[in-house]
Amino acid sequence: MSHHEREVIGVDDRVSPARAIPLGIQHVMSMFGSTVLVPLLTGLDPNVAIMCSGIGTICYLLVTGGKIPSYLGSSFAFISPVIAVGATQGLDAAMSGVIVAGAVFLVVAGVIKLVGTAWLDRLLPPVLVASVMVVIGVGLSATAVNMAFMGADATGASVFNPQGAIMAAITLLAAVVFSGCGGIVGTVPILLAIIVGYAVAIAFGMVDFAPIAEAAWLGLPNVSFPKFDMGAIALIAPVAVVTVIEHIGHLLAVGEIVDKDYRPLLPRSLAGDGLSTMISGFLGGPPTTTYAENIGVMSVARVYSTQIFWYAGAFALIVGGLCPKLAALINSIPSPVMGGVCLLLFGLIASNGLRMLVSNGVDFDINRNLMIASVVIILGVGMETSGIAIPLGDYALPGMATSTLVGIILNLVLPREKKDEARA
Repeated sequence: MSHHEREVIGVDDRVSPARAIPLGIQHVMSMFGSTVLVPLLTGLDPNVAIMCSGIGTICYLLVTGGKIPSYLGSSFAFISPVIAVGATQGLDAAMSGVIVAGAVFLVVAGVIKLVGTAWLDRLLPPVLVASVMVVIGVGLSATAVNMAFMGADATGASVFNPQGAIMAAITLLAAVVFSGCGGIVGTVPILLAIIVGYAVAIAFGMVDFAPIAEAAWLGLPNVSFPKFDMGAIALIAPVAVVTVIEHIGHLLAVGEIVDKDYRPLLPRSLAGDGLSTMISGFLGGPPTTTYAENIGVMSVARVYSTQIFWYAGAFALIVGGLCPKLAALINSIPSPVMGGVCLLLFGLIASNGLRMLVSNGVDFDINRNLMIASVVIILGVGMETSGIAIPLGDYALPGMATSTLVGIILNLVLPREKKDEARA
């Protein structure tokens, strides 16, 4: 098998602090852009969001007993309801909705603990999980391509940015080359590629050093406290149902990549995410969720050790909670550099979905498999890349959740064929 060519550092393995530190920094840099974007769009404090992602990740590791390698960053699913509540009742009211959303996770975790996870196998066969992995990866492709190729012109309109495209291409190429290397280089290809891309950006004069110079070395973020508001709770909390679906998809994706069955740990995983979201809500940070970017990092680096996520959480806590200068430095990385890296990270999640189809021997001569994969992938990717969500009253069902639900329904209603019965 080809994947034994390179060293794999397993979930329970430990590495020296000298190796763990760059690996942890790599995770923080990969999640940084998206985690900062949510507070920027909603009006929350970006440094609080970074700090909460660190606290949340540490909290998640504690709740899951350090068994699941995952990083928790700002959730995109809550952006529109938080903006809506923020505009009318204020962001402190929105935070009460975030806290209750976290509580919804805890309730779901409790229910699953009671009923067990056997139903997951019935609802989510390999063909569906693999298709959802393709949707997670390819669905994010539009984001990565926009970051890599597009910039704003003088009027603020989005136009193709040739310099950005060159930076993204060099960064992507560097990541691919580094990930093919052995030894320590092969474990931090994303971090090294970002450094290469950053150097190119400096050469192009595309890095603004002013915010770094202005930022203080030490400083506490502006923590804010929630104000309980039933209207805000009614609008924000139910979104947790969508993120629960997303969470299950991510957990199964992580399990597939690290070759472990995490279904029995689903209640603890959901509870970790819920507690993390509640802590964030009490401090004025956005709701948290497991991050696709970091799943991609694990896949490219082949370092699955949960130990690394303690380092990543601690580093985010320091950057967001104590050191504005470091936050400003990471924030100064131009978007095309991150776009180049994200093309690879998101592509890897999709490729892992394809790998799952192969490794589980999913037979595409069987019509139901073909139909489930086709509908889930085209619906999910189409909705995610075009930014379409299905409005349900005050809510919106994004592509990943919609396609997963449609896939579950198809899996339940499509008849099993004779050839398939023998195997089931």
